Amino acid sequence: MKHRILFVFVLAVLVLAACGAKPTSVPAIEPAFGFEPDIAQAPPAALPESSSAQEEAARNAGADSGGVVYDTGAPASDPLVFDRMVIKNGEITLLVKDSDVALDGITQMVGDVRGYIVSSQIYYQEYFGTNYKYATLTIGIPADQFEVVLRRLRNMAIRVISETASGQDVTDQFVDLQSQLTNLEATRDRIKSFLDDAKTVDEALRINQQLSEIEAQIEQVKGQMNYLQDRSAFSTITISVQPDLPVIPPTATATPRPTSTPAPWEPGKTFERSKHAVTSAYQGIAEFLIWFFVVLVPILAPFVLIAWLIWRAMRRKPKV
Repeated sequence: MKHRILFVFVLAVLVLAACGAKPTSVPAIEPAFGFEPDIAQAPPAALPESSSAQEEAARNAGADSGGVVYDTGAPASDPLVFDRMVIKNGEITLLVKDSDVALDGITQMVGDVRGYIVSSQIYYQEYFGTNYKYATLTIGIPADQFEVVLRRLRNMAIRVISETASGQDVTDQFVDLQSQLTNLEATRDRIKSFLDDAKTVDEALRINQQLSEIEAQIEQVKGQMNYLQDRSAFSTITISVQPDLPVIPPTATATPRPTSTPAPWEPGKTFERSKHAVTSAYQGIAEFLIWFFVVLVPILAPFVLIAWLIWRAMRRKPKV
């Protein structure tokens, strides 16, 4: 009897243990929600390998196309591959034989390369009675025609007076803007989802205000990107046209005569000059007397004496 009771007690314990262990196996299988594990599915270890293969393919594509791959948060299966974005500017001053012919040639050249004239200024300057035409033009041309246009401009001129060219690489700036655009668009999508879940009108208004601010930033970033794309796609060149002026020999000009200004009357100086004049006159008279008595009298006295004696002898009459 005791053995039967012990057997029944052990059997009941085993049944209770089996019933208690059953719920622990249910969460692992979860047949009620259909999340049974797919045994035929590929192991997770193959996923990184596929991602590495996609990145390697993207890098190879960028190397083959000659572009540069930038990491801007986009998926590895769709990389951003493009050339460097450089804004080119140039200035050139041309000395030409005929300004009208040069301007016609510049206009024709701009049309040939599918460019456009940004601004133009024409003015005249007089040179020895003749008006000569000067001009300053700013043109926009495709970036790949920048060097070609400069070469054609040089061929139009008698001489290139000055020439400068510069470039600004805006690739990094464009990539930064593209990353900002991606982040702003993602934020906009999240705010739109919040707007759908708004419970009250005030909450919807606050979310709509944030959405408007994000959309304004998106439009601003897009405008900057479009500006950089347009500026890098078209280069600008400022052209100054100067005519070759003829050489005119200089003409002799009469030397102007200086106008005399009346001297002021100065009695003191007049007295001094008159005193010097009297002194000079007396000195002249004294010198004349010295010369007369020292030089002339001794020389002329014998001749005068002989002449006087002859004259006296001739005046005597003979006595009758």
